[in-house]
Order: sequence, then C-alpha cells, then structure tokens
Amino acid sequence: MSISKRLSEGYKASPLGPIPNDWDCVPLKSTGKIGTGSTPETENKSYWIDGDIPWLPTGKVNDGIITKCETFITKKALQEKSIDLLPPGSLLIAMVGQGQTRGKAALLRMRAWVNQNFAYLIPNSKVDSQFLYFVLKSSYDRIRYEGNRGGNQGSLNGQIVKNLRVILPPINEQTAIADLLGTWDKAINTLTQLVGQKELRKKWLMQQLLTGKKRLKGFKDEWKEYHISDLFERVTRRNTDGNTNIVTISAQRGFVKQDDFFNKVVASEITENYFLVKHGEFCYNKSYSNGYPWGATKRLKDFDEAVVTTLYICFSIKNKKLSSGDFFESFFEANLLDRGLTKIAHEGGRAHGLLNVTPSDFFSLKVRVPEVEEQKAIASFLSMINEELKHLLQKEECLKDQKRGLMQILLTGKKRLITK
Repeated sequence: MSISKRLSEGYKASPLGPIPNDWDCVPLKSTGKIGTGSTPETENKSYWIDGDIPWLPTGKVNDGIITKCETFITKKALQEKSIDLLPPGSLLIAMVGQGQTRGKAALLRMRAWVNQNFAYLIPNSKVDSQFLYFVLKSSYDRIRYEGNRGGNQGSLNGQIVKNLRVILPPINEQTAIADLLGTWDKAINTLTQLVGQKELRKKWLMQQLLTGKKRLKGFKDEWKEYHISDLFERVTRRNTDGNTNIVTISAQRGFVKQDDFFNKVVASEITENYFLVKHGEFCYNKSYSNGYPWGATKRLKDFDEAVVTTLYICFSIKNKKLSSGDFFESFFEANLLDRGLTKIAHEGGRAHGLLNVTPSDFFSLKVRVPEVEEQKAIASFLSMINEELKHLLQKEECLKDQKRGLMQILLTGKKRLITK
C-alpha cells in the first residue's frame, strides 16, 4: 500500500510525520535570523561593574519564559563588542550545558544579550514566537539527539540548529494554538505561585506551632523539656529473617528503595547485620545534603518493614502517653534538632559526607514539647495543611498533563483549531 493511501484525507507526508496539507515542515533557518551569543571578557571589569544591560547565562534557559535577569553588562561592553541586543520575542536554544540543559528552549520577554552557549532566533513575520517556543519545547528530545550525531560529543552548534526541522501551520493558526496553550500556562503559573505561597505558610506555621510560639485554641499547659532518650528508645533490631526491602533515606523523599534511588542495590548481598525498622519508627541519616545541613530524620510510613544501613540511628516511641509519632514526624521535618546537632557533631567530623554524631550524643539531645494531646492537635492541624497542599499539587500536575496532551495533538495538526 502506498504512503499516500495510508494518509488520512487532508494530510500529507513530511520528514516529521503526517501534517495537514496547508502546513509546512521547514528548517529552522527559514523562520528567522539565527546566531549565537557571546561573553564580554570577564577580566575586563569595565564590561561588568555597574552594568544595567541584561546578559543571560545558559542556565537561564530553565526559566522557559524569561522576564528577568540577575547578571548585567555595561554599555561599554555593548559598544566595544558590537553587540545588538535581542528583542522581546526572540527564541533561545541551549547548545551545551550541564545535566538536562542542552537542547532546552526559552522565550525572551525582554531585551537582552546571551552567552556563547546559546543559539538565538529572531523570528520573521511568518512566525508566532510563542508558537515556535512551544514547538521547540516539545522537540526537546529530538533536538538533544541531534547533538549526539556526527561526533559532536553531545553538543549542538549553529549549523545543527539552523537545519533543525519544525512544523509550521499558517500564521493565524499558529497564533490560535499559542493562545490556547498560553491559557494553560497561565493557569499552571497561577497554581505554581499559590503552591509556593502555601509552602511558605506551612513552613511558618510549623516553626510557630512546633516551638510553642503560637498555640492552638484550648491549650495553655507549660511545655516540658526532655532528653530524646526520655521519649524514644533506640532500635537495633537485626535483619535476621532476610528481608529484601533495602531502603535509603533521602532528605527530600524520605525512605526510598535503593534500586529506585540509585538504579541499583548498593547494600551488601548479606544484610543480616543491617537494621530492620518497622512502620512508624524513625531513622536519622547523618549525611548532610541541600536543605539539611545537619542530616535528616525520617519516619517509615510507606512500608511495613524496611532494611537500612547501621550507619543510621534508628529509634521508636518509648511511651505513647508522652509522644505522638505524627507530631515528631513534623518536628524532625522542621529541622528543629539542628541547633542541638551543631553542638554534638564534633569538629572535623564531616568525613566522607557523614556527620560525626554518636548514638549516645544523639539521645542526649534535649527537646521542648507540649503534652501529648496538644502534640496530636498540632499534628492534625498540620496534616490538614498538608492535604490542602497535596490537592493543589495534584491539580497542578493535572493541568500539566492536559497541556502535554494538547501539545501532542495541536502542534502536529492531529487536531485543528482553524481549517480552511
């Protein structure tokens, strides 16, 4: 059967697959002026000190739509380096960059100049810049792949960018598609900002409620000071039954299976000497990481049992009349042990990424907490805040999924907004 017979009526073949008959598949160079950025000599301070002209490093591509800048060059740099600022509506593609940066696209909403690791495109009158931004964004994997071809060692260059093919509908349909996808972006951005505000409010409430600076209605009793050893007992239970649920503690994600976290199991094949922790018990990971300079204490919630390294300090509630597990889960998450940990992590102890905190020193730490009923009330209130935040995050992800689905059908012409 011929290709033409397999195509739906009103569609034609293109290098990127079937497209509507009135659409084109063109090299990027036909959509506008393409060039690469540059960096004025950093050793020449007169190019940088007291500058007020936006200059963008490659990492700014992660902003997507760029409306602000943190780095500036001077008018002298502009004149002596013959730099013409890019106008708003210009498109940027990162040609090199760490991690997932290479191949990402951004849209300028301001006048600026960019570094030499950017390819820029100033669209012509036949192109809606926001539409082309969505096209380049959806083509990320393909653009990245082009950088791996022809011995380029994973980097793109100006010639590769010029020859990248893109699908273009008529300009009025480009604008209609861009407007629709832009509506989803606005909704997503609104939710993202709301989530950020709720997260800040949650952090503030945790600091206030978990330290007694703010009290819930109906509680007036004085808070008491305890040693950790008064409230918890150490868990040194060995994995003698051969449990294979080996986990690591991530500061950001909590208990995570090692094969999910590292893409492999890094524990020894013989794990009978590892600790076995049970649902509701806690572990302190002495490794410091971003946002957790004095390690992280997490509660096992997603598994009935888990196997952990003996480098962790594991413990369980000693007396439920004194301690609420839900309260202390939030207490530890708020890093309220940090002040005490700074005193017991001995000088020179940060060897191999681990803090030098011994179990005896850890259990000697002091905490000031309310009676258990107030603990439970605080935990319940914070749980309500968490549920509200979880709902917003789910709604945000739902909108992102909807947008991804729309991009798949609108940017390829499978679904038309405007037809002849």
